Amino acid sequence: MTTPLGGPTRILIADDQEDVRSGFRLILGSQPDMAVVGEAADGLTAVELARTLRPDLVLADIRMPGADGLEVTRRLAGPGVPDPMRVLVVTTFDHDDYVRTALRDGACGFLLKRSGPGLLIEGVRAAMAGDLLISPQITVQLLQNLAPAPAASTAPSPLTAREQEIARLVAEGLTNAEIGEKLFITAGTAKTHIANVQAKLKVRNRVGIAAWSWENGLAGPAPRE
Repeated sequence: MTTPLGGPTRILIADDQEDVRSGFRLILGSQPDMAVVGEAADGLTAVELARTLRPDLVLADIRMPGADGLEVTRRLAGPGVPDPMRVLVVTTFDHDDYVRTALRDGACGFLLKRSGPGLLIEGVRAAMAGDLLISPQITVQLLQNLAPAPAASTAPSPLTAREQEIARLVAEGLTNAEIGEKLFITAGTAKTHIANVQAKLKVRNRVGIAAWSWENGLAGPAPRE
């Protein structure tokens, strides 16, 4: 995904761990349509650099000195910001409150560092396309903490049998690659199926697909330990 000017997506990385910043820089720098234009080891520096460099996207960790990633998100993308930026939260911490606060304050995605480089790249491209990507593990956790799913609907499903299977696997928290492996299709084909499912269900992201799956009896909470 390119910027409106036709160049690569310009990214600012904000994380207090140098090895994490280095890893992200290598992953994103390997993509021809992405360029890392700045790095910050604390939240206040991240906000200052973002306002100076005007990157297309800010990657923000949650736990940082000075100002945490939630505060960075609020200052750069939150309600009332006159010229909001895209902020993608990438963190180790998956607490529900963090997720809800980040999304409420304008984050264009919430990814876990353990989700791997593929989802990081996908998250950047989704953000630039105006979509919102949440790590599949978080999708499942959020839904597990909601009220119990109602009884399965008796209305006809708008999805084909294969699409219902895709929806069920999304609700279980599988990535595109994992869905592809399980169904013996490519990750790209899985992504296409998911896009079709979103369109048919009129939902914006994986959370919406998972919620529909639970409401219609295709999936349920994982057993608690």
